[in-house]
Amino acid sequence: MQASRFKVSLYASLALLGLASYSVYQGTPPRNQVLLGTMLQGLSVAHYQPEKLDDQFSQRVFDLYLKRIDVNKQFLLAPEVAQLRQFQTKIDDQLKNGTQEFLDVTSQILAKRTLEIQSLYRQILAQPFDFTVQETWETDAEKATYAPSAAAQREQWRKQLKYQTLAQLSELMDEEARKKDKPLAATKAGATPATTMERARTPAELEAEARKRVLKYYDEYFADQMKTDADDRLAAFANVIANTYDPHTEYFAPIARDNFDIQMSGRLEGTGALLQEDAGQLKVSDIVVGSASFRQGELKVGDIILRVAQGAAEPVSVEGMRFEKAVKLIRGPKGTEVRLTVRKPDGATAVIPIIRDVVVIEETYAQSAIIKRDGRNYGYIHLPSFYADFGGKGGRSSAADVKAELAKLSKENVAGVILDLRYNGGGSLQDAVEMGGLFVPSGPMVQVKPSRGPAQALNDKDPQVQYGGPLVVMVNKYSASASEILAAAMQDYRRGVVVGSTTYGKGTVQQVFDLDRAVSAEFKGLMPLGSLKLTLQKFYRVNGGSTQFKGVVPDITLPDALAAVAKGEQEMEYPLKWDEIASAKFEPTNTRPDIEKLRAASAARVAASPGFRLITDASARAAERRKQTSLSLNLAAYRTTQQQARDANKQQTAAQNALPALDVNRLTADASAAGTDSVATKRVARFLKPLRKDAALAEAVAVIGDAL
Repeated sequence: MQASRFKVSLYASLALLGLASYSVYQGTPPRNQVLLGTMLQGLSVAHYQPEKLDDQFSQRVFDLYLKRIDVNKQFLLAPEVAQLRQFQTKIDDQLKNGTQEFLDVTSQILAKRTLEIQSLYRQILAQPFDFTVQETWETDAEKATYAPSAAAQREQWRKQLKYQTLAQLSELMDEEARKKDKPLAATKAGATPATTMERARTPAELEAEARKRVLKYYDEYFADQMKTDADDRLAAFANVIANTYDPHTEYFAPIARDNFDIQMSGRLEGTGALLQEDAGQLKVSDIVVGSASFRQGELKVGDIILRVAQGAAEPVSVEGMRFEKAVKLIRGPKGTEVRLTVRKPDGATAVIPIIRDVVVIEETYAQSAIIKRDGRNYGYIHLPSFYADFGGKGGRSSAADVKAELAKLSKENVAGVILDLRYNGGGSLQDAVEMGGLFVPSGPMVQVKPSRGPAQALNDKDPQVQYGGPLVVMVNKYSASASEILAAAMQDYRRGVVVGSTTYGKGTVQQVFDLDRAVSAEFKGLMPLGSLKLTLQKFYRVNGGSTQFKGVVPDITLPDALAAVAKGEQEMEYPLKWDEIASAKFEPTNTRPDIEKLRAASAARVAASPGFRLITDASARAAERRKQTSLSLNLAAYRTTQQQARDANKQQTAAQNALPALDVNRLTADASAAGTDSVATKRVARFLKPLRKDAALAEAVAVIGDAL
């Protein structure tokens, strides 16, 4: 692993060297010039496939930015888009000159259109809709076009708002039907439930209430849009520029970098209060057990945060503040104090001092279970991501955690192990290499290659095998990057059986650079600039193949309910192409069973399985729904369609409930460690419950049984 660390560090140094050389300014330039200039220099020096800043590059940025700011083509008018096309081949020149006319003009037009659309939807929702008319609304953004006039745009919005009101009206009608003839609790002396009935609302009243609900949603949405400032627009534009290099090269504004680090590590420093935006207010939705807020005890679910103070400093109002910025004020380093002024549900206000601490999100870490079947114990490990402590703050490592789970499973005398990488989007390359070494002797687990230079094999050098028994690796379309590295290594080493559906297809390596470290101290007043997640290398299987674009094809393919809707690398904007290199030197194991026999046995079970029939039916319905992009705005037709969907869901639920349940239990060691801790017990119960009716997991257990 030291070699791989050195390799990545070398490229980090080269990138930072290139970034630091960007000092063409006289005096103190605007922040946008420093940010975009520094980012572009880093991209030109260190990206795997640097782009030439020319008219073709400008066209890509133009197309992608317009798509991002108006994805459904419902804000900009066709004449305005035509006006903006003057910049199609000029964005590259503006970036070189440190100007941003395209961004400025686009922002001005969009701000004007947002105000006009706000007035428009309010006008439309002020009048009743006629749901007896036979008309449709097209929902596919790819089929949409920019409206040629304000009148045409009004018609687009009328149909959209009518459909959303229709959906709300149908829900209200269902609510009304459920309480029809239902006694209303007595509220007056002498009244009884038998004589006090709630008056049924008229169709006109229900329709008015439906419009009111839609209006509330749009008022909240547009209020949030109005909070967008110049920094937000610059961040969005910078990210579009980065994304034109490849979909995994990204610009992170400071708060976005914080969120990325939390996702990668499963921990953060703050109060431990989970927040949500509710009608423009910052509301506490949950408290993480064991967190600083939990220990302090005064902050409760339902509290509204009004003001935030850093220790004894002057409090800052967060009412009406953009959600991300308010959250940033509340988070902070361990050991620092934040004082929250809150309004309690009874209307009383209080100032709550909280000393920030590390917040651990347990659900982001590896968990294991025991599955009992045919007199045998099978081990199951769920790994949601390849998390690691990139910041070096003493956090957890996914490879170390999986090693610990394997040690616990070995004490349960398991006949085989299932490693579940479904929905695992990747993470730490180092942890993927180390995790592969838990199942095979020392050797290369993956190859990495920059655009210029030879490939390097990343080896696990520990000859110790933590687990050498039967192994199944579960994957699906959302298994990506590090998940694909590990699954591919197990295939190439003939070590385990990969079961599920073809994976995402991300075969690239990124590293995050703090842009503040790439500029001189004279720009300190412009910081923080944010971070750049940069694609430096491609990774390849040890056999020389690539997962980029194509993914990992499982040894045994299972029906997938998400097959019709899941997207992979092939559907992303500007992905890097597939290629292959020479194989690394490695020695496959002799532990893999006969795949053809396993595949045939699995296919027979799947064909006869009620559980997989349900999955196939659900996938077919999802595929059919994707085709039906033109939706009826007629109430009777809509309710017929909804009833058909409800009937299908009821049948699906009934059939799902009738399926035999897997015998899934927590490990003896985990039960002992939890003791009488009710919170830990509930957390484990939430983890185990969905596993019991998981058809793919049941088949994975059967595959191991076949291999014994």
